[in-house]
Amino acid sequence: MLHELWDDEDGPAFCLAGPRGDGARALLTGEAQLVWTVEAASFFEAMTLYYRHMGWGTYTTRYPEWDKQTYADHGWE
Repeated sequence: MLHELWDDEDGPAFCLAGPRGDGARALLTGEAQLVWTVEAASFFEAMTLYYRHMGWGTYTTRYPEWDKQTYADHGWE
């Protein structure tokens, strides 16, 4: 699934593209700019790529059983 990184005055916002990200994008200011997109098959993959892009090191999760399942496994595709 496609994910978007937005640069907003309140800081970065990383969310799903399309209807699943509508709620997150509704919180952005009118000055927010789309700065990066990435495809990922799971939440864990998306966050791993996001952390790498931001230079924040290694992403870890407390919920690997859930986060490493693909979006298709969750019925989202």
